[in-house]
Amino acid sequence: MRPEALLEILRVAARLKTNTRHCFTAPERAESVADHSWRTALMAMLLSGEEEYRDLDMDRVIRMCLIHDLGEAFTGDIPTFLKTDSDTAREDDIFDRWVDGFAEPDRSEWKALLAEMKAQETPEARLYRSLDKLEAIIAHNESDIETWLPLEYDLQYTYGQEQIAWSPTLVSLRERIDRWTDEKIARKERADAPE
Repeated sequence: MRPEALLEILRVAARLKTNTRHCFTAPERAESVADHSWRTALMAMLLSGEEEYRDLDMDRVIRMCLIHDLGEAFTGDIPTFLKTDSDTAREDDIFDRWVDGFAEPDRSEWKALLAEMKAQETPEARLYRSLDKLEAIIAHNESDIETWLPLEYDLQYTYGQEQIAWSPTLVSLRERIDRWTDEKIARKERADAPE
């Protein structure tokens, strides 16, 4: 890859450092899209030794995790409970047109990854999508509960359930996250209870 092309891709990707998501990583510091993508990739790396995934191409999963939200460099992040099919189509179109400008062999590799991610037919694509959902609920649990919207109390339990059902490892992880959610909500209820 030519240095100029590499620097241009990195310039666009850097927008994810300042494009924020709905969660807060610390008081008054919104999570960035880059925070989310990095930790999703880290989750894939950490799970790469699990017996359940031994036949998967985990390098491919990590690559998917790293690029999955790059379209948001152009559109910003829209919370899942507000995002429409039109928003998704617009983001996908802009992302596809951006990748069309890449030189080969990068264009072909990225196009193949994007098609695989969208089709959700391979175990690698399903794992990436599952980790994307799980990282979001983990980040949400890390956020101060005072930042939660009323609809998020139920969404915290339902978000991503369908995507993870295929994997015993992820179902087990989800059960632990749900217990954490239970504890978080119970603490809030105790704090709000009249004396």
